[in-house]
Amino acid sequence: MRDSSAALRAGAPYIAVRGIHKSYTGHGRTTRALGGVDLQVEQGSFVSIVGPSGCGKSTLQQIMDGLVPATEGRVELQARPVTEPPPEILYVFQQYTRSLFPWKTVEKNIAYGLENRGGLAPAEIAARTREYIGLVKLDGFERHYPWQLSGGMQQRVAIARALACRPAVLLMDEPFSSVDALTRVGLQELVLRLWRELGLTIVFVTHDTEEAIYLSTRVVALSKPPSVVGMDLQIDLPHPRDQITTRELPRYLEYRHRLLSQLFTDEGLATGAAKEAP
Repeated sequence: MRDSSAALRAGAPYIAVRGIHKSYTGHGRTTRALGGVDLQVEQGSFVSIVGPSGCGKSTLQQIMDGLVPATEGRVELQARPVTEPPPEILYVFQQYTRSLFPWKTVEKNIAYGLENRGGLAPAEIAARTREYIGLVKLDGFERHYPWQLSGGMQQRVAIARALACRPAVLLMDEPFSSVDALTRVGLQELVLRLWRELGLTIVFVTHDTEEAIYLSTRVVALSKPPSVVGMDLQIDLPHPRDQITTRELPRYLEYRHRLLSQLFTDEGLATGAAKEAP
């Protein structure tokens, strides 16, 4: 699934977002959320999308997965148009408590996606379920129900369920926003490890600019609506990354300054950006 196609060898981007517009009409008015977003995502990259509340980050991600139609423009995966969710892409929603089945155990929740994809024997489903329970370090909790787990553990189940289907691309919509700070750190490290070990391509939506810089190979900042790409920042920080030392690197602080300055300027808060400078 992750082998380069002829289109990639010919130089086509892995994921191409081309001139995406999205408008909503209701109550006698039209709201323009996205005003022409252009974005390319390289295979194996970790791209975070940030921007002000209401700028259409989640909407853009849903369009990239084929869950929501664009008003104008198109998305391509390996030069193929995305008009419905492709099997290579899986989406991890923000509200993990709503995405897990409370009446199913951890192992049954993780196996669910495999059972619905079809084509796998029960023994293969069981083996792959055990494999991904181990990858997200939930050994010993196989027979637990979601309500018996912490928020961070529930999100691990949601991540394992997506990864068990072996996607090439993982779309993650603010997946850590509902957990405490220390749990968030643990989930960040988990996702970084899985990204490296499994060769995933990840597109990650977050409000946290420091999280975006720490995790990513690129950070894309959307402007206020109707949103366009206001900044596309390559992140050149060494791996493996460390929650303390990486965040103290001069280059990390430079990225933080540039990204916050862009976001504050978009919001008319240039003075605030100056105050935030390292």
